[in-house]
This record gives sequence, C-alpha cells and structure tokens, in this order.
Amino acid sequence: MGAPPVGPAVLIYDGECAMCRGSALWLMRLALSGGALEILPCRSGPRRVRFPRISDEACMTAMQLVLPDGRVLTGADAVPELLRRIRGLGWLAAFFALPGARPLARRFYAWVARNRMRLSCRR
Repeated sequence: MGAPPVGPAVLIYDGECAMCRGSALWLMRLALSGGALEILPCRSGPRRVRFPRISDEACMTAMQLVLPDGRVLTGADAVPELLRRIRGLGWLAAFFALPGARPLARRFYAWVARNRMRLSCRR
C-alpha cells in the first residue's frame, strides 16, 4: 500500500460527459484533505494553458492524471493512484498489482470510455 501520496494530482476528464463530470466531482469530494486532487475539464482554457502537452484527443479518449512529479497516468492506469488519494479506499489499489488485473482493468475502462455518453443517461 505504501505511504499516502504527497502533493496534489490533477485529474483531467471529459467535462461534456455527465457520468465523467459526476465521477470527477465525487472523487474530489472524497479525496484526502490537503488538496490531494484537483480536477480540470479536458476542453477548458486552464487545462490547455497548464498542460499543453496533453491533447484534447488524448483526454477525450481517457482520463489523464497528472502527478506532482509531472508523470501522466492514463485511463485504467490512473485508477490505483486515484484510489490512494481517496480516504478509506487506498487499500483497493493493491488489487491492481494482482496478476492479470491491469489488462482486465484496461479492457473494462476502454469499454466504459467508448460507451460513456450512452451510460451517462444524459437528459
């Protein structure tokens, strides 16, 4: 499990998707105190200014998590780090180290990402 993460991470998400927007807000509310997580919509001006190397196409395909050291985790690969930043859920990150867990998580994430607009039940 390790020590809690230090410094804020920035979650870049599809702000036009109701499910993505709701999930990002939920994660931010649950994040550890001390600013463990910041959220930015993909197509926002602040995201483009702060993270120009992340293209609109990349962040509309999968969430991007920019760590304090500048590394970028994409899609399902960001999930364990997000879990470590949520009060009481950090222990779940260990499941991603189990044999076969990452490839399965990547396939599941890709399916959800491709179908997110239909799954979000937009009105």
